[in-house]
Amino acid sequence: MTHAAIVGGGPAGLSAALFLAKNDIEATVFDTDDTWMHMSHLFNYPGIGSQDGTAFLETLRGQVDSFGATREQGTEVTGVTSTEGGFTVTGEGEDGEAETEAEYLILATGADRELAEDLGCALDEEGVVDVDVTMETSVSDAYATGAMVRAEEWQAVISAGDGAAAALNILTKEKGEHFHDFDTPEDAVETFGTAD
Repeated sequence: MTHAAIVGGGPAGLSAALFLAKNDIEATVFDTDDTWMHMSHLFNYPGIGSQDGTAFLETLRGQVDSFGATREQGTEVTGVTSTEGGFTVTGEGEDGEAETEAEYLILATGADRELAEDLGCALDEEGVVDVDVTMETSVSDAYATGAMVRAEEWQAVISAGDGAAAALNILTKEKGEHFHDFDTPEDAVETFGTAD
């Protein structure tokens, strides 16, 4: 099964994991839980009237878990390198150091661009990671999302959209045609037994 490693467990990383796992791509999220969401309250996220950022993350984590993504909670990624078949992600967690191999890499580390720079991703004139509309960097099959690709527009809804864009591009590459993740009420009944 194709594997995507996702560094960061905020809205961008979890959104990417949700779209990928829901569509049969193995997704592993490395998350130190050091996200701005714990200091936020959402009033401006479409569909969310008013919600604490930590509660929002818990809901999103539950969605990701329900589709079978792996969350390496408490694992800090210390390095990413390109390999012939994709990427090696090195992390440090409760069980010590471990390496994960993946065909795709999604960086969702907020404004921290260190891993992207170490990987050799191009930066633009403002010093942010240079990506195309699909969030792909100058390093093939490596994606950057959220605050690392914008000088100032740091919003949860933008970050979640970036994660979705990266995931949809990976799905498009894997399926060999443009992929759209669009569900109907009938899909909800088939998957969950209810359209609610």
